[in-house]
Amino acid sequence: MDALLRSFTAAQSARQPYRAPGAVELAAAEAGFAAFLDRAPHHLGDLGFSTPDDALAVQEPGAERAWGLYAVDRSAPPSLVIEVPHASSDLRTDRLGLALFRRVPGAVLAVAGAHRRREDPAHDPRTVFHVVTTLLARRGLPQVQLHGFNDRTLPAADVVLSAGAAEAGDAARRAADRLEAAGFRVCRAWAEPCRGLAGTTNVQSQAAAGTPFLHVELSRTTRETRRGAVVDALAEADLRKP
Repeated sequence: MDALLRSFTAAQSARQPYRAPGAVELAAAEAGFAAFLDRAPHHLGDLGFSTPDDALAVQEPGAERAWGLYAVDRSAPPSLVIEVPHASSDLRTDRLGLALFRRVPGAVLAVAGAHRRREDPAHDPRTVFHVVTTLLARRGLPQVQLHGFNDRTLPAADVVLSAGAAEAGDAARRAADRLEAAGFRVCRAWAEPCRGLAGTTNVQSQAAAGTPFLHVELSRTTRETRRGAVVDALAEADLRKP
């Protein structure tokens, strides 16, 4: 999985081939992923996805239909959606996402398939990424979405936590406490200004429909040097709980 994700992310660029899905394709993606999650017959291959087993749906790196990589941990019932919308521009968030995925039984990993300049699924509901994550939210699964910011943007913080457009709940507060206990400087966007890093226009948070949503912004230094400590803190916060 490590090598697959590295090659998948490495193929993303501001000049990569990309075609946005149409309304019919989005509907087919929703139906296909619902069936895939339920281990039922599906037609994701018609949308360009390869499904080598019942735990992975991925599109060929560099393909025009760059609509994502989706992995399901089948060792437990679905529990938490781990989202990486900007894998190639918010560097190392893909590795963080995979590490957290491995720590949480029943997790679902969603990684967008295109560079942010070609598709921005965190702000565009007309994407397969949004369709899949919204489907999972409707099934009651909490979500954690990983982002990155430049150290100079907010020098006083290592991590910014928010619920995006939703209301921060106990899961967000537990995560903040765990990260702070691990020595991170945490900006809690529900209680203080965080220099525009609160994700208030995030479309997945808008579509969460009452399910917990945690928007995590990590400084470049944190992503480069303390990924393991971030994963430990988020895993210990048990974001599967409300």
